[in-house]
Amino acid sequence: MKRNLNDLLSFVIVAREGSFTRAAAQMGVTQPALSQAITGLESRMQIRLLTRTTRSVSLTAAGERLLKAIGHRFDEIEAELDLLTELRDKPAGTVRITCGPHVLHTLLLPKLSPLLHTYPDLKIEFDANHGFRNIVNDKYDAGVRLGDTIDKDMIAMPISPPLRMAAVASPAYFSEMGIPESPKELVSHRCINMRMATSGGIYVWEFEKEQKALNVRVDGQLIFNTSAPMLDAALAGHGIAFLPEEEFGNSIEEGKLVRVLDEWCPPFPGYYLYYPSRKQPSPVFSLVVEALRMT
Repeated sequence: MKRNLNDLLSFVIVAREGSFTRAAAQMGVTQPALSQAITGLESRMQIRLLTRTTRSVSLTAAGERLLKAIGHRFDEIEAELDLLTELRDKPAGTVRITCGPHVLHTLLLPKLSPLLHTYPDLKIEFDANHGFRNIVNDKYDAGVRLGDTIDKDMIAMPISPPLRMAAVASPAYFSEMGIPESPKELVSHRCINMRMATSGGIYVWEFEKEQKALNVRVDGQLIFNTSAPMLDAALAGHGIAFLPEEEFGNSIEEGKLVRVLDEWCPPFPGYYLYYPSRKQPSPVFSLVVEALRMT
């Protein structure tokens, strides 16, 4: 029976991941061993649960029915095991958070580091990327994103003050190219672009003044998919970068970068911790929430 339950869990993970490779990595087993477990399960049940090709794994009709019937049962068991940590002297368990790289470095790690010293059995796994994860399907406990990008069915808690965008470039760049007086003039400048991880498109720069919105499609020699190299490129004089002001650190105050179009960059909602509604959050998750709560 124990082996059968393990094989069923293996099936659930493979079905959700859609990949033997990713499922094996998540479970800490080899891919051949995982494949053998699924084959054994199908043999005992005398029915095919998965359709395998060289590039993908998909569910058969029987597999879909089985996943729907048992998948949530394993989730319930895992949630109950997490809740049992309340009986320990100190809470234990893992909290998985998806977030952007910059907010991880500047906000999450500084706020959560004291917890790691106080609760040695607490583990936090960070998924740092600029895309948007489905935290329910991908089994994350929470995500951290800007407040205006969060789905309405999530519980959302602010963990930072409001932010403002900033358009900046080096003094040498503006000395050569001049200073834009309005966002429309950016089309004649070299701008440092970002490709959005979720849509795959180039970010359209968004401005607002006196409640009048103005979006500008800019062009330039450089395109990145993360913000850190955009800062480096701006400092090197390669053009104008457009990011939340806090991502430029002290470069503006130190005069390494010059800010323009300030009046077109009003405040907008900052970073939020968001997570699905749950009746009984685990003790370790509650600790993380309280540590990130704004005082």
